[in-house]
Formats: sequence, structure tokens, C-alpha cells
Amino acid sequence: MTLRRIFAGAAAAAIASVGLVACGNDSADDTAADGTTTAAASGETVRIGTTDANLKEWDVFADLVEEEGIDIEIVPFSDYNTPNDALAQGQIDVNKFQHLKFLASYNEGAGEELVPYASTEIYPLALFWQGHDSLDGIEGEEVAIPNDATNQGRAINVLVQAGLVTLKEEGLLDPAPADIDTEASQVQVIAVDAAQTTTVFHEGRPAVINNSFLERADIDPLDAIFQDDPDNEQAEPYINVWVTTPDKADDETLNRLAEIWKDQAVTDAIMESSGNTAVTVERPAEDLTEIMERLAAGEK
Repeated sequence: MTLRRIFAGAAAAAIASVGLVACGNDSADDTAADGTTTAAASGETVRIGTTDANLKEWDVFADLVEEEGIDIEIVPFSDYNTPNDALAQGQIDVNKFQHLKFLASYNEGAGEELVPYASTEIYPLALFWQGHDSLDGIEGEEVAIPNDATNQGRAINVLVQAGLVTLKEEGLLDPAPADIDTEASQVQVIAVDAAQTTTVFHEGRPAVINNSFLERADIDPLDAIFQDDPDNEQAEPYINVWVTTPDKADDETLNRLAEIWKDQAVTDAIMESSGNTAVTVERPAEDLTEIMERLAAGEK
């Protein structure tokens, strides 16, 4: 029977310590530069790091993987940097929790070369306005956007796609407030802490709100008055991906796991977890690499 070890209690201090993430013997490490056998290729346990192991889709995925006789170990993390550190240090084989922009930022800051080898989903970022079901009447309003590096540029582009904001230079992937042509825009933009965007919404003002804050603020994701287009080039940095090290990017088992993730049963679970907002993305590894290169080159 396939071994599925899901460590509960992700908030435990041990999970946050990269040195304690490796749960097993060192001989299970994947192919190194000396050509030793990978865990995936040898039939040993494949260790998958994620920050959302509690979601239903992981249980569905694990059942499907078990049917194929692949041994996996789902390793939960309680923060967003440790899964990449653990992967870079060989303590897990793959992770799935981040989008391309986050990965590019991590690689640059940590001096690593982790690679995306398969796309998963994109979660549209949306504009909400309490008591409104369209953009009608929004001209002249002050719109709140999250001020964190991951979401600020994307939020501005949501407003660009909605026709509410004009940039001084068209086509920027990651614009900043300074890039906004205020005279030509229909709304004013104010950047606030991401957690405060829901407060702004409940005060009756429009706000771009990240999906992760909607449920706790009792906001229905389907009440958005506008959301970014996942097929738009400006949304490409926010494609979520499977990530591994360069030497394992072509590993057959790791790629098979990415294929299993696209099974309809997993997709159904993802839609349930996301409130029907997730959009499955089918992009080849070559496209993902090209987007990463553009981000690494500093293209805004």
C-alpha cells in the first residue's frame, strides 16, 4: 500500500525549522550532481511541501496517487519561505504553494535556481464594492489596494483592466502607484495593508481584496464587480506552479504527479475550496521558464 504521511499540526515549531523537515533517512534524496538515483525514479517516497495541506484537494490527490502506486509524503509548512528553503536544501523533492512572481523573488533573494515545471491554477484578484454589482458610479471613488510587494502591482493592473486606471507606460507587469497617470485615471488609488482592504470594503468603499481574506471577512467571492482576466498577459506572473530543482525538472514521477493534480476530481475539490474562483492553467514548462526570465530581468 502506498505510504501517505500527512503531518498534522503545521503550526508546530518543528515544521518551521527547515532542519526538521526531512523526515526519513538521507538515502532517500533525489538525484544529485554525482548521478545517484532520485527518490522518484527509485520508487522511494516523494516529499511534497505545501502551505495548504489541510484543504480537501490534497486528500483527493493523495487517493489518486495511491491508486498509481506512487509513494508520497505531504509535508505542511506554516510560512511561505520555508518550503523553498527546504527544497533548495534537498529536504523535500517538490513544492506546490506559490506563483511565478513569488518564486522569482525568492530565487533572486536567496541566490537559488528553483524551477517551475508544471502549471496548476490561477486565482483571479478581484474588486469588491459593498452594495454594488457593477462598476457603475465608481468614477471619482478612492479604491483601496493591498500594499504588499506580491499583490500591489497586480491590484493596480486589475484596475487597469477594468478601465479605471491609466498607467504612464502601458503593459507593465508589476506597476507601482508612482506609475499611475492620476490625471487620466477615473479613480484614486490608496495602498493599505492587505488585511485592511476588507475593513475598507465594510466601510462602503471599493477595494481590491485577495482571496485569502474573503472568507474570514464574510465576503462572497462571487460578489466581485470586476476581476482580472487569467488569460491576460498581465496575469502570467500569478500562475501557480509545481516547483523543484533543475536536476529533477524532467523526472517522470514528478511530472506524473503534476498530471494527476489536473484530474477532474482534484479540480472539483479545488473549486469547492476556492469558492469557484480558481481557474486551471495549462501552460508548458517552456512558457513558465520564459515568464520567470522576464521577471528575473526586472520587467515591470
